[in-house]
Amino acid sequence: MAELTPMMQQYMDTKSQYPDCILFYRLGDFYEMFFEDAVTASRELEITLTGKSCGLEERAPMCGVPYHAVDNYLNKLVSKGYKVAICEQMEDPKQTKGLVKRDVVRIVTPGTNLAAQALDETKNNYLMCIVYIADRYGLSIADVTTGDYFVTELPDSAKLIDELYKFMPSEIICNESFYMSGMDLDDLRNRLGIAVYSLDSWYFDDAICRKKLLEHFHVSSFAGLGLGDYDCGIISAGALLQYLLETQKNNLSHLTHITPYVTGKYMMLDSSTRRNLELTETLREKQKRGSLLWVLDKTKTAMGARTLRKYVEQPLIEKAEIQKRLDAVEELKNEAISREEIREYMAPIYDMERLITRITYGSANPRDLTAFRSSLEMLPPIHYILEEMKSPLLAGIREDMDTLEELCTLIKEAIIDDPPLAMKEGGIIRDGYNEEADALRHAKSDGKDWLAKLEEEEREKTGIKNLKIKYNKVFGYYLEVTNSYKNMVPDYYSRKQTLANAERYITPELKELEDTILGAEDKLYALEYELYSAVRNRIAGEVERIQKTAKAVAELDVFTSLALVAERSNYVRPNINEKGIIHIKDGRHPVVERMIPNDMFISNDTYLDDKKQRISIITGPNMAGKSTYMRQAALIVLMAQLGSFVPASSADIGLVDRIFTRVGASDDLASGQSTFMVEMTEVANILRNATSRSLLILDEIGRGTSTFDGLSIAWAVVEYISDSHLLGAKTLFATHYHELTELEGKIENVNNYCIAVKEKGEDIVFLRKIVKGGADKSYGIQVAKLAGVPDTVIDRAKEIVEELSNEDITTRVSEIAAREHETRRRAKTKKYDEVDIAQMSLFDTVKDDDVLEELKNIDVGNLTPIDALNIVYRLQNKLKNRW
Repeated sequence: MAELTPMMQQYMDTKSQYPDCILFYRLGDFYEMFFEDAVTASRELEITLTGKSCGLEERAPMCGVPYHAVDNYLNKLVSKGYKVAICEQMEDPKQTKGLVKRDVVRIVTPGTNLAAQALDETKNNYLMCIVYIADRYGLSIADVTTGDYFVTELPDSAKLIDELYKFMPSEIICNESFYMSGMDLDDLRNRLGIAVYSLDSWYFDDAICRKKLLEHFHVSSFAGLGLGDYDCGIISAGALLQYLLETQKNNLSHLTHITPYVTGKYMMLDSSTRRNLELTETLREKQKRGSLLWVLDKTKTAMGARTLRKYVEQPLIEKAEIQKRLDAVEELKNEAISREEIREYMAPIYDMERLITRITYGSANPRDLTAFRSSLEMLPPIHYILEEMKSPLLAGIREDMDTLEELCTLIKEAIIDDPPLAMKEGGIIRDGYNEEADALRHAKSDGKDWLAKLEEEEREKTGIKNLKIKYNKVFGYYLEVTNSYKNMVPDYYSRKQTLANAERYITPELKELEDTILGAEDKLYALEYELYSAVRNRIAGEVERIQKTAKAVAELDVFTSLALVAERSNYVRPNINEKGIIHIKDGRHPVVERMIPNDMFISNDTYLDDKKQRISIITGPNMAGKSTYMRQAALIVLMAQLGSFVPASSADIGLVDRIFTRVGASDDLASGQSTFMVEMTEVANILRNATSRSLLILDEIGRGTSTFDGLSIAWAVVEYISDSHLLGAKTLFATHYHELTELEGKIENVNNYCIAVKEKGEDIVFLRKIVKGGADKSYGIQVAKLAGVPDTVIDRAKEIVEELSNEDITTRVSEIAAREHETRRRAKTKKYDEVDIAQMSLFDTVKDDDVLEELKNIDVGNLTPIDALNIVYRLQNKLKNRW
């Protein structure tokens, strides 16, 4: 019976330990893959599939990638959701007899990839662990590239989804129960591109998780970690730590802290709001340019860029914390010279967070250390400038920012200014740092002179004029004599090799020089690597100080960026209140005003409170600016609560706990949802999760269905929101149903506003100004004309609208408004769900007999075919909609 070759048996034994990974098996200058791994890798990487004799009757499928280019191939596989186990040669093949020992040194997954070219330096690369136990979620999140590590607990899936969109992990690990929790895992994988893996149950053993965490953080109780009340969270954090220990194959010394948090500390933003407000990327192109982050981000460092992104995605809801940030921004805005000096010093600072991670992993190359040194050189002058700053946050940043001067000096003394990338090929250590290295370096460099001198001496002794000392890797150094001088070779020459036209010899003196020169080079390379590793380990020993300093630099970078934007864009400091009043004077959309040239953006006021100005119904035509106006109000509130100045002449911002938006809609065909279903799902989410402290931005509720259905839904939604017993949230509500303007005066906290439009004959001009009052028509045909719809269609539309206007529904809406208002009033004493929806319908104002009577009176003999079709269409709609 055929058996596998020893090498292939070693491969199969290693593969059996990592069945869920593609195994990169090191063979010389290549990483090879075999059998199913080879088939998968050749397909995904688009590389040639070959075969290799393996001892069996059939050759094993095989493919491979060069070791020096492995990162590109590795990143491609990992980005597609695969795990890759890196199996290295643990011995030097030149010094090993038989099979070389190999072992897996690291497992690379989407959430643990450290390769710089695979990471966006402005984003964190989060790994998330979710544990579902007894209808509760334990959640932990880590970024192994920066050392961030968080934990929390969540009561339901809605809160979990919010956290998913906040962190947007590249990988989720979970227990089996999470698969049964009802979460749409296919949506996570396919739409959001998150790799999801379930782990064996032992990862989530309570005792193991607790032991791992206590051992790693060197504490005796969870009270010291702030995790005393996080039973489910501890299991999640412990499972995540165990997973990282197994995949990273090191002690994770850069994970120095674990931070428990509660979701109520930050403003909650669901996925629709993040998308509709275009916080970090545009809605269509998915580009940073055109987003709020694009406007605010003038950071100089990758650490600052990541921190600013967190601020944008997690605005604060505590007034005192917001005020501290605003104080810091204001001081840096006023101290422009100091601010610009700080920014200049920050420009050369590299990504210290990710550099220290590579240093602790032992994977940092010599150039990483010189980059680290150039970063450290900037800290003392920044620290000196901060001594003049008075605001509490800036003073705290100064205290947290360690200048780390002894580490900077160490690197400067030990490592040359322009070292090679390779760690084991010498040329790293500076002259004068180590006496032994200096001596070996001199021996290596002086060896050429010694050889030249010996060559000249031997020519004189022997009289062989063309004698030369040469070298190759097989025979080392030797004296070469052509056959024409062979008879002059002295007795003390020992023959080493015979060639067709020459002989090669060795002498005791040359052998001694060879041992000295070649030994010096090998010893020097080994010593330089040893010295380099010692420097790297010395830096790794200060990981906590370095991470703390890096966080301080990142925060300072954010505040200088916000201050610069405030100054350049004429932003003002918002006042933060807890009275529920949002009063914005001359507000501007921060992104749109950047896109419009020559300061042509039209500013507008916004006023909302918890009393008579709770809901603003905004009417006006498409393209007039309703959506821009509402989004700018939401963005100004969000900017104020993240600690930024805002685009307005003044702003008094009442704290909100959540911002919800329902702007636009599109089919979600992949999940079988129509435009209207998407719209109603978003509305349902808002009405169920908003509170009286929330800000709602609602655009065109009900437009995805028939006129009366849509109008009825929009009407009912406004009533629900306006009722403080049911919701009572501050709301900007844009609509094409100008019939809703009837609600002003009937509901005490509803007010009408519209976008001013100037009519010029049959054309219109958008004035982009919000004014009190409601629009009496939607100008749809005029907008269609501006869009370039053919005149034939425009003319026919005018005819049809004139016919329909004769059956104006506005009067009917007014007639039933009082009845609906009474129904709503009675419903206050019981749940809104119990209201008889039929009582609130607009569909019972026409009887079938009315349609029959109209049919009887039609003069069929005088109808044209098109008139007949129009009448049938209109009567059919009456029956469908119960006009």
